[in-house]
Amino acid sequence: MRTLNRLLRHAVVLAIAGAVLSACGGDSADEGPGAGAGAKSGAATSLAPVSPVADADSITDVRGQKVAPKRTPERIVCLVALCDDMLTELGMVPTATNSLLLAHPQFLGKEKAKQVAVIPGGFISPEVEAILSHKPDLVIGLEDTHGKLAPALRGATTFWAVQPTKWQDSVAYLRDLAALTRRGDKAVAAEQRLRDKLARAEKAKSGKTALIVFGSDENFGVASPGRDVAAGMFPQISDYPWKDRGIEGTYSLEEILAKDVDVLFVETIAFGAPGKKLSEKMAGSNPLWSQIPAVKNGKVIEVDPEVWAKGRGTRSLGIVLDEATAALR
Repeated sequence: MRTLNRLLRHAVVLAIAGAVLSACGGDSADEGPGAGAGAKSGAATSLAPVSPVADADSITDVRGQKVAPKRTPERIVCLVALCDDMLTELGMVPTATNSLLLAHPQFLGKEKAKQVAVIPGGFISPEVEAILSHKPDLVIGLEDTHGKLAPALRGATTFWAVQPTKWQDSVAYLRDLAALTRRGDKAVAAEQRLRDKLARAEKAKSGKTALIVFGSDENFGVASPGRDVAAGMFPQISDYPWKDRGIEGTYSLEEILAKDVDVLFVETIAFGAPGKKLSEKMAGSNPLWSQIPAVKNGKVIEVDPEVWAKGRGTRSLGIVLDEATAALR
């Protein structure tokens, strides 16, 4: 059984674009809850009130990057789904996007999402001319994919390259964007919702072994903390024995079988028109699949990859927690 190298995580998730996206791993030290715009939000989750977010003309983000738009951002172009997630939490709609996240019923829904302009070129190669045609005050993209666009956008707009590797990063980015857009109260409410959900899930931590796999066919990968934002929450809510193996490789089906997985979450990444789910393909192509306890007991759950793999923001992560904790009971 071949497995996808972990380096291909984003490439599979963004398969329509047909290119490889390197993930950026590694953790950094955490500070206290609700540390404020430009600071790192803490690892500790509690029901304590989140600190307020002050308005700001510029911020220094969790990676030390200074972002200083020429005016309070109103027209924002999203090149990464985290941006769509943050804007939704702040009660805003992107001027244009290249994500499908907004069509989810807990975001804008399909009909309203159709009204948002789409940036041509896909996730990997969004067209600069199209971006600038929307006269954006701010463009938000993923550092390891869209950082190369910075020179072409410089002078015409402000470009913000984000790169979350854990949920605390996502919270910090939301607080920073809220400071820039003068919507701190909405960010505080969104952060509080996520922290409260996570605190409750931690308190009722499941003893079951969970696993998140992703892929399109028999080539699959394992989502690991440190590289996958959603997976990073799982050690806090369940037994999740899947460590990041860097770019050298991922887990084999034989190794997965040895871990006695109780609940298996599957992200099917579609190439072109929707076809069979990854779980269906695995069931028909490898006899080891049927021996996994989760498969035997009917605890294989196909999840929405737009939310689980791409969303990365507080609203997406809240949905992941809701679905995961319900399945892990």
